[in-house]
Amino acid sequence: MGLEMSEGLARKRQGTDERREKIIHVTLDLAARQGVDKVTTRGIAQAMGVTQNAVFRHFLSKDAIWLAVMQWVREHLMSGLGRAAEQGHDPLDALQRMFFAHIAFITAHPVIPRILTSEQLHGRSTVLRRLVAETMLDYETKIATLLADARTQRQARADLDVHAAATLYLGMIQGLVLQASILRGQRTLVARTLATEAARAFPVFLEALRPPASTTQGAIP
Repeated sequence: MGLEMSEGLARKRQGTDERREKIIHVTLDLAARQGVDKVTTRGIAQAMGVTQNAVFRHFLSKDAIWLAVMQWVREHLMSGLGRAAEQGHDPLDALQRMFFAHIAFITAHPVIPRILTSEQLHGRSTVLRRLVAETMLDYETKIATLLADARTQRQARADLDVHAAATLYLGMIQGLVLQASILRGQRTLVARTLATEAARAFPVFLEALRPPASTTQGAIP
C-alpha cells in the first residue's frame, strides 16, 4: 500500500510539473504572437483549452506565471551556456561557444529579450526584476572569469579590463537582437539574420581581446 501511494504521489507530481511547464510554454507563445503586455490568464486558459481556475490551480496570479517563465529562462539559458563553455578547448574558445549558444537560444525563443526588458513586468514585480538582475550579473561574472583566465594564459592582452569587456560582450548581443528585430521582414542585399550578423561580429570582438603579435610570439609555451 505504501509503495502504491508513493507511486501515485509521484505520478500526480509529474502531472502537475508537466501542466506548469505547459503553461510556461503557452505564455511564451502568446507573448511572441501578441506582445508581452497583452498576455492574460484568460488567454492562456483559452489557448490551453481549460478554464482560468485550472490555470490558477498551478499559479496564484499572472505575476507568478511570469516569475516561473523567468525562472525557466534562467535555468535553460544558464545551463545551456555552461554546457557550451565546458566544451571549449581554452578560455576564448569557451567564450565563443557560449556566445553562439546564447544566440541560438534567442533564435529559438525570440520573445525572451522582450520579456527581459519589459518595463511593465519589471514595474509590477520587484522579485522578477531582482531575478533578471541576478541572472545578468551571474552571466557577466561567468564571462569575466573566462576573460581573466584568457588573460592569465596570455590569450588576451595583459591590459584587458575584463569587466568592461564583459559589458561589451553583453551589449553586442543586445545590439544584434535589436538590429535583427528592426530588420525583420526588410529586403536587404544579403541575408541579415541574428545568426549571420553574430557570425560577422564576434570575430571582431575576439580580435580586440588578443594581445599584440609580438607579445604572443614572446609568450612562454
